[in-house]
Amino acid sequence: MNFRIIEFNGESNHIHCLIEYPPVLSISKIFNHLKGVSSRNYKKEGHRMPSEKSLWTNSKFAVSVGGATIETIKEYIQSQNAPE
Repeated sequence: MNFRIIEFNGESNHIHCLIEYPPVLSISKIFNHLKGVSSRNYKKEGHRMPSEKSLWTNSKFAVSVGGATIETIKEYIQSQNAPE
């Protein structure tokens, strides 16, 4: 889809992800792609879904970071607890 995950980490109930993408690609399409691919891989590896319907909820949150440097954002993401 022509985007790149630069940094990724999270907690047991959410993730933090720094993504570089072209302005013609919508954030919603990126979310849907990541959720779909990760759900399929999760099932393929033999894991059971935490709910009957899906691995992910329908909610999503995206934010721009203004004047923060890429290194500052990477450090913030790395400082989060790793998902279990």
